Amino acid sequence: MSAATQNATQNTITQTIAADMDAVNLVIRKSLHSEVSLVNQIAEYIISAGGKRIRPVLVLLVANAWSYKGTAHHELAAVVEFIHTATLLHDDVVDESSLRRGRATANALFGNAASVLVGDFLYSRSFQMMVGLNNMRVMQILSDATNVIAEGEVQQLLNMHDPDVTQERYLQVIRSKTAKLFEAAAELGALVAGANDEQIAAAGEYGRSLGTAFQLIDDVLDYAGDAAEIGKNVGDDLREGKPTLPLIYLMENGTPEQRELVRSCIEQGDEQHFDTILAAITTSGALDFTREQAVIAAKRASEAIAGLPDSVYKESLLQLAHFSVHRNH
Repeated sequence: MSAATQNATQNTITQTIAADMDAVNLVIRKSLHSEVSLVNQIAEYIISAGGKRIRPVLVLLVANAWSYKGTAHHELAAVVEFIHTATLLHDDVVDESSLRRGRATANALFGNAASVLVGDFLYSRSFQMMVGLNNMRVMQILSDATNVIAEGEVQQLLNMHDPDVTQERYLQVIRSKTAKLFEAAAELGALVAGANDEQIAAAGEYGRSLGTAFQLIDDVLDYAGDAAEIGKNVGDDLREGKPTLPLIYLMENGTPEQRELVRSCIEQGDEQHFDTILAAITTSGALDFTREQAVIAAKRASEAIAGLPDSVYKESLLQLAHFSVHRNH
């Protein structure tokens, strides 16, 4: 999918809920305010960086697909975006990242301590907002999600520099660290619209599978992407000693020499051999395999919402599943 086509797809999806997104942005701006100027400065910096805003979009699309007419989905979309932003702030500190969405990371500009603490502010502000909705099921979904995400972060830390990570261990990290918030976002959209338990669970399956597809394509792009397009440094995963699915596949299916090189690079966080590793990953079929797993996950997402009534919102959700695997940023 070309960059122009991707942007057109994103625009089509967001135009469907343009008024809702404007309302969410107002909630975000209002809710970011703090008496502490540095909190305002960093929170504004990270939120204004943009990004695809997939998680709040999910809340809005699913709520609209179930014909919701209230405004609570705007608050929930903002809550989900705050939780996601908090994890980004903490992630970049843990990973020592210097670039995200094509701009310097907050930790690179403001330092690690400030980034961690403002991440804490965003977490706590999101819980203030969800309590304000006075819905125990909402709080249960979001508190469970944040807990699972934290576990996923710790598990990923344990996987760092470990060349013996299996596909199953890695996919569990994806389910916890990335897919869980997608799942929660979709569930919240269905819940607030009054969907029944079965319909909420189906929305959750859509979100979980979509999130898995997104992360797997991110893994591909870390080796086959363009830094200017993906907004971060290509090869970051290898530099951080992070065994993602392309590397795990190469470890399981490469030649003895390739496996030994991958093992060494994961253990050392060695990006000096990036070109050699990239060539091995490409010729071994590791990227094709990872893309195939993403396609399977996206298909599972589409099938999960087969029971939704036909609407422009359902169509956008199906487009989103397709976009998740056919993108280069």
